[in-house]
Amino acid sequence: MSVELPSTFQYEKRGKIAIMTINRPEAHNAFTAEMLRGMDSAFADFNDDDALWVAILTATGEKAFSSGMDLKEAIPMLQSGDELGYEDHTKRPFSDVFKPIIGAVNGYCIAGGLEFLQGTDLRVAAEHATFGLGEVRWGIIPTGGSHIRLPRQIPWAIAMELLLTGKPIDAKRAYDIGLINKIVPADQLMPAALELAETICKNGPLAVRTAKEIAVRALGLESGFVLEKALGARVMSSEDAKEGPRAFAEKRKPSYTGK
Repeated sequence: MSVELPSTFQYEKRGKIAIMTINRPEAHNAFTAEMLRGMDSAFADFNDDDALWVAILTATGEKAFSSGMDLKEAIPMLQSGDELGYEDHTKRPFSDVFKPIIGAVNGYCIAGGLEFLQGTDLRVAAEHATFGLGEVRWGIIPTGGSHIRLPRQIPWAIAMELLLTGKPIDAKRAYDIGLINKIVPADQLMPAALELAETICKNGPLAVRTAKEIAVRALGLESGFVLEKALGARVMSSEDAKEGPRAFAEKRKPSYTGK
């Protein structure tokens, strides 16, 4: 199957392994709506292709895995009430992909970047990678599943630290808390991810997919995703949600009113 993709998202089939690459390094690999549609198409193709057993999600450059949504595009849409993301509010990144996905983190993994990483199963990071959810600093919240997934993937208090302070953590702490599986030098990132993918490919593909499907379905995340979307809308329509991004753009400290 041929998949039409924007230049900002690349999809390579290498034997049984699909390599997905976020390709907008000049903008810290920030997502646009076009990129997200391309990613959806690529992962749908991966999911349907019986010859592909494992995917690796990474990004171009050495600075950023992804800095999340491009705020110039995302904030006006969210504040006007336009839909951004999945129309089915029970879904989040990779909700229906039961083949293994390996995240290869080459730098900043923040905001939406970290939300997509939470949809992966195994994670390798370069030594200089950092991880964070800084949305609350700008009067908004992450609505890509972090409130539901993150407390199930790392200890509660640390998940709350990331969600409530907006401060990032480095690769070592991410490893120590179990957010990532392995830290490697930057030039060894893709070899390490490929080695992990090849190890999985030695196993029975039906067994591997079923193991993941059972584990994911047993979490019962859907109702939490719906709650996150509903309550998140309250924040995104607030005056603070207008002030925060405005302050970010103007490079000043925001003045919040709690309204």
